[in-house]
Amino acid sequence: MVMKLQGLCRSEMEIRKESVQVRCDKLQSPMIQRNRLRVWFVRVCLSIVLWTCLAQLVTLSELWHSHFISGITSRIYHTTLHPLEVENGVVQAPPPFLPPRRYTSNGFLRVSCNGGLNQMRAAICDMVTIARLLNLTLVVPELDKKSFWADPSDFEDIFDVRHFIDSLRDEVRIVKRVPKRFLWKNGSSALDMPPVSWSNEKYYLEQILPLFSKYKVVHFNKTDARLANNGLPFDLQKLRCRVNYQALKFTPEIENLGQKLIQILHEKGPFVALHLRYEMDMLAFSGCTRGCTNEEAEELKQMRYAFPWWREKEIVSEERRSQGLCPLTPEETALILKALAFDRETQIYIASGEIYGGERRLAELRAAFPRIAKKETLLVNDELQQFQNHSSQMAALDFMVSVASNIFIPTYDGNMAKLVEGHRRYSGFEKSILLDRKKLVELIDMHQNGTIPWNKFVHAVQQVHEKRTGQPTLRRVIVDKPKEEDYFYANPHECF
Repeated sequence: MVMKLQGLCRSEMEIRKESVQVRCDKLQSPMIQRNRLRVWFVRVCLSIVLWTCLAQLVTLSELWHSHFISGITSRIYHTTLHPLEVENGVVQAPPPFLPPRRYTSNGFLRVSCNGGLNQMRAAICDMVTIARLLNLTLVVPELDKKSFWADPSDFEDIFDVRHFIDSLRDEVRIVKRVPKRFLWKNGSSALDMPPVSWSNEKYYLEQILPLFSKYKVVHFNKTDARLANNGLPFDLQKLRCRVNYQALKFTPEIENLGQKLIQILHEKGPFVALHLRYEMDMLAFSGCTRGCTNEEAEELKQMRYAFPWWREKEIVSEERRSQGLCPLTPEETALILKALAFDRETQIYIASGEIYGGERRLAELRAAFPRIAKKETLLVNDELQQFQNHSSQMAALDFMVSVASNIFIPTYDGNMAKLVEGHRRYSGFEKSILLDRKKLVELIDMHQNGTIPWNKFVHAVQQVHEKRTGQPTLRRVIVDKPKEEDYFYANPHECF
């Protein structure tokens, strides 16, 4: 009997347990379903967010010409080709490029630069500034291939084009070419024109900007000195400097070889970069023939007639020289360097192309200063081979060495002399001796004809140049005479 009662009790307890378990399962089932729904909902939301982000990145990369990817490759370039800066033992990463500026473009600006490397360099800075002022899209500038130098180099052969585009993207949109759909639109083609020289902000806003309502592409076929030195808004002047000193970087090939030249020179001690502008094109253009043979003078004259865009054909050399409009000859340069207290141990790098008259004209300078060097003597032929017949690329090497020199002395105030002077001011007012040629030729003639002895000649030369060493100063402004006033790129004081 007891055994039966125990059996019944166990059966009843098991039934109750099963009943409780069923009720618990019924209660937990909705909770499990709700949890599963939550997980599914979160997964769906995350998928939507991720696909949306991906779609946005693809769209932005198309709108910004793949700047997302180029930004990554650019950082890789800066990391591999340019060593990271170290400050207080901590490696500093290169600064990233700023985000692109968003604006509605009024059209495309094409520019064909004219002149040598440094004239084109200044023009590129001006064209970027004009594109920013007018809210235009700038096409990567085309370089001069038809001038005396006949250099076939394109922009990307001299400058780092990717860095140029990316480093300025927060100011102006730059593309490598005009999209085909804009070349012929509504029956109108691009407009070719040269802007007026030394023009100000008002000219471009009132005369040039309205052209883009009819022509979506305007082509400036001349770019030299097309923007005023003075009277522009402060932010535009600073943009000109930013392009010149930050955006226009030479290609890695030019940079590496230029740095090698600088290292070789510095290992031998301090050096003077002498921009001896006594080359055939300069002498023909200026009509300066002092020290030349009759045959050489005739050759220079014939060359002047061969280039129709050189306006002056008949030039009296001695008149030009007395006005200070001729480059110093190598012989005159040797005399002036000695008067400025440079001795025979001075290391001098000649930053120029082929000297007209060759070694015959360099003999006196070399006798006074035996430690003369040129890129052709410091580098082996194989290193310069890739730059042969590319005068602008060779000029880029001279530009780098001149900027890095201990003292820079130009014998003529051409475009390279002015841009190097400005660069050295921007770099902390590095010493540049800016020769007063008009006063110097007067002193040279007086010394050579016996009017003044050597000691008085030396004193006079040094006195003339006491305040001509690239010190901080404001530009000299001459209203309505921009050619005679100080050039912006020689002294961009707004940027210091």
